[in-house]
Amino acid sequence: EMEAKYTRKMQALRDEMDLRRKTEIHELEERKNTQISELMDNHEGAFGAIKNYYNDITAKNLTLINLLKEQVEDLKKKEAVLEKEKADVLLQNKQLTEPLQEAQELVAELQKKLVHYRRDKEALTNSKAHLKITQKELKDLQWEHEVLEQRFSKVQAERDELYQKFTKAINEVQQKTGFKNLLLERKLKGLLSLLEQKEVELSEVIAASKLDPSALSLVSHKLEDVLSSKNATIHDLQLQLARVCKAHNDMLQTFEAKLTAFGIPVDNLGFQPLSFPFPGQ
Repeated sequence: EMEAKYTRKMQALRDEMDLRRKTEIHELEERKNTQISELMDNHEGAFGAIKNYYNDITAKNLTLINLLKEQVEDLKKKEAVLEKEKADVLLQNKQLTEPLQEAQELVAELQKKLVHYRRDKEALTNSKAHLKITQKELKDLQWEHEVLEQRFSKVQAERDELYQKFTKAINEVQQKTGFKNLLLERKLKGLLSLLEQKEVELSEVIAASKLDPSALSLVSHKLEDVLSSKNATIHDLQLQLARVCKAHNDMLQTFEAKLTAFGIPVDNLGFQPLSFPFPGQ
């Protein structure tokens, strides 16, 4: 009985507990379903918001992509234009290289001229400073000029007298020099003729005597010594003639310099002074 009693109680307790469990499970199911529904609604809302957000971003990105494509096209066109302009600029640069170099050279030249201009400007300043001193010196020189003019008149008279004496002296010296040159030339010609005659006589003597080679060599050596002596004499005479000609020409140059110093033209002499050429010319 007790077992049956407790079995009934156990069964009743089981039934009560099953009912409570089922009730709690039902409540849990309802809360779960409610939460799931709320979560789904929240998720749907969030998904819609995210979808709208990403749709907006996608639309903006597409718009931006299209805009960037247009900008890329514009940039390509600009790049082509810039490339063409670059080629034109390079061509112009190449064409302007030579003018640029000329301009640089001109700038360098102008800088040099600027340096010279500054130097000239400084020199001009110094010249202005010296100008006053020079003006004073000019007055002094004018006074000295008047004095010198008076002295010049006196010297001019002395010059005319000296000119007459000098003309006479140059004529005498020219005559003496010409005579001496003539004598030296005749003497030189006589020696050359004598040398030729002696050579002919020597050849005849050698041919007539039929000397042996040793004697002929000795005679040849002696003859060469004689010829050397004669050539030295001829050379000395030529040097004397050259010295006389040079002295005569130097005297003419000195005479012309004196005439120029006194302001007398050479044409006023009335004759052309004879200038002797040097021997061999």
